[in-house]
Amino acid sequence: MAERSTAAVDVADNSGDEPLTAKADQSTSDGVAQNRERETDSEEAQGSGGTESPGKASPPELHSGHKLARRYRLEECVTRLDGFSSWRAVDEKLRRAVGVHLLPADHPRARSVLAAARSSALLGDPRFVQVLDAVEENDLVYVVHEWLPDATELTALLASGPLEVHEAYQMVSQVSQAMAAAHREGLAHLRLTPSAVLRTSTGQWRIRGLAVNAALRGISSETPQRTDTEAIGALLYAALTQRWPYDNDAYGLSGLPKGVGLIAPDQVRAGVHRGLSELAMRALANDGATASRHETPCTTPEELVKAIAEMPRIRPPEPTFTAPPEYQRTSYQQGYGRPAPHMGATQPVTAPPPPLQSRTGKALKWAVSALLIAALGLGSWQLAETLMQHSKSDDTQKTKTTDGNGKGTDQTKPVKPIAIKGAQEYVAKGDAQAPGDVGKTYDGDSSTYWRSKSFVDGPEMKPAFKPGVGIVYDLGSQQTVTGASIGLRYPGDHTTITLYGTDSMSSSTPVDSMTKIGTITTSGTSAKITVTKKAKTQYVLLWITAMPYASGDQYSGAGYKQAITDVKFTG
Repeated sequence: MAERSTAAVDVADNSGDEPLTAKADQSTSDGVAQNRERETDSEEAQGSGGTESPGKASPPELHSGHKLARRYRLEECVTRLDGFSSWRAVDEKLRRAVGVHLLPADHPRARSVLAAARSSALLGDPRFVQVLDAVEENDLVYVVHEWLPDATELTALLASGPLEVHEAYQMVSQVSQAMAAAHREGLAHLRLTPSAVLRTSTGQWRIRGLAVNAALRGISSETPQRTDTEAIGALLYAALTQRWPYDNDAYGLSGLPKGVGLIAPDQVRAGVHRGLSELAMRALANDGATASRHETPCTTPEELVKAIAEMPRIRPPEPTFTAPPEYQRTSYQQGYGRPAPHMGATQPVTAPPPPLQSRTGKALKWAVSALLIAALGLGSWQLAETLMQHSKSDDTQKTKTTDGNGKGTDQTKPVKPIAIKGAQEYVAKGDAQAPGDVGKTYDGDSSTYWRSKSFVDGPEMKPAFKPGVGIVYDLGSQQTVTGASIGLRYPGDHTTITLYGTDSMSSSTPVDSMTKIGTITTSGTSAKITVTKKAKTQYVLLWITAMPYASGDQYSGAGYKQAITDVKFTG
């Protein structure tokens, strides 16, 4: 990649920002200044370019095809900045794309980068782009991280306009929860820009560069929680308005007009969600300043998470209905084999023949009338006979029983409840959820329940982490299950439940070897499953593979989870 001259390096980007070299080693004292920095380089961007600043230590000459640790083959340099470079590479051992940060071992920030990468790797939170390796070798320090080819930067998403309100709500919720978890482990980001936030193809939001991006630039803060909180507020502001919340242009976004100060998003753009607008102001005015509507400021990501949980949940938009094309009437013209006239064309009108007034005509009318009356009578008789035969056939469908005198009586077969004799959790992978509470799902008390743990990676369970959660019920003996009713604690969409017939209560029996007997996706607090394949079985697995998002309570945190109560089977 061609390097620019010294004069060119002093211009950060096309917005006329400060030089990158001047800001790289800057140590902020209060976090507010850090989030207002105006550089727009995308050092970890997948496919963007960079430049190297003069006067800084440079890594050894590397090129496409160079291999690190006989494993990581460098493919493309995506950033060269301030003595370090970032590459897209290939892990030849696992045959997958990875990202690599490289800097000389004698670089003044090499030790801090290694320490930050190793601390980030220990967190192991899937909401962050994972650090896979951090090594010092052959006068080089390199950090290997995940590469997400199906993910899109928030910067690119905002290029076409602000986010839809539900998308913005999901973004700020997931980013706030992730950063709150990181700060509980003593980790901060300090470079939480739109290029550091990614949306995957499944709609999940992930954060890259935790601790590492700031270490690469020598950035620190005496108030890291406030710094990251204001950064989240700026991300939400940009997502709602497609504007950067300061008076400078940055990250491809126009700043606010100079001299007007910080104004609420719903005053910048019409139609902005009022609750999210206030939330952005609470995060941005986190230094104790009074916001335009006197909201209580949020100074930590944890406070942001609590503020979001107190908001009414924003539901996804209803799917749009596409109306069918308007019915086209066909114009027919008298006579066969002649085309219909063109719309608007004038056609001669043929006068109808005069009515028959002779005695022959009257006789013909009476004959036709008599034939019609006879036909109607015959049709009514045939219809009555058909209905009687149908009634007789219905009678034969009924179950015949005999009384004590041997006389036969007819009655329909009733649906009977099936008693549950026992139950236990089915654990396909990882840890159990609440094995001691499975009995509460069929104890007849609607106030007791079994609840899954909270998950963070979306409503769909990920097979790589946990393919699903569920409970196996013992019906005591072989039974033909015809239906089931299930009570749910958390309402909402995205709950998917499947019933399987199985040979035992053991979790060692794989789900794909069981007999699928019914599936339902529900949006309410109860689910009724009609069995699609009747089969005799003693054990039934209630298997949950998708759950709604529910806010936290006194027993568990917010996340994707579901609770089961009042399970009943019928045969």
